[in-house]
Amino acid sequence: MRLIIGEDEVLLRAGLSRLLTDEGYDVVATASNAPDLVAATRALHPDLVITDIRMPPTHTRDGIEAALLLREETPTLAVLVLSQYVDSAGATELLGRGSRGVGYLLKQRIMDVDPFLRGVRDVLDGGTLVDPSVVESMMRRRRVDNPIERLSPRRRETLALMAQGMSNARIAEELVVTEHAVARNISAIFDTLGLPPSTSEHRRVLAVLKYLERGPSEHPG
Repeated sequence: MRLIIGEDEVLLRAGLSRLLTDEGYDVVATASNAPDLVAATRALHPDLVITDIRMPPTHTRDGIEAALLLREETPTLAVLVLSQYVDSAGATELLGRGSRGVGYLLKQRIMDVDPFLRGVRDVLDGGTLVDPSVVESMMRRRRVDNPIERLSPRRRETLALMAQGMSNARIAEELVVTEHAVARNISAIFDTLGLPPSTSEHRRVLAVLKYLERGPSEHPG
């Protein structure tokens, strides 16, 4: 698999490149700023782009704006965004632009090498990965009228694990239940959230987005 890394911190960029190369990935380019990241991706057509959320030239949202642009141009491109701090708005925007092959992780997770590499594989395989800290932050700011409130505690717990990108098998293992029970709970979640079967939308991701939704007037509890 071909990867491009966008990161302005030299040591982190080199470390990620070495780690992923040692794991067998082909790191075809690295970039220290958003314009170079976009140009390299357009020229080299990687399978996955890993980018910092904040990049030069403005050091604000350049990285995630580049990721959103590249996903718009190539919807099949897998994207993993890294952030020093929780940016729940950025995570929601990223997830809202595509239902498969997207991830948002805090940089501190890279220190846990095995879970990080598993996350890279999951995103490359078309999975959706959201950092648990981001999920927790968003959940503290749920809309008052969010239908999530109508879910039972177990189904909210199931949805929380879905938001972390877990498969049904991994959720079953985490909750110590059968995969059949997980599938039944997920079906009930879809019904409660008003997500009927559709050929054009990915219900699992739409459910996660409802879970992460928050209102602008709310504050963390």
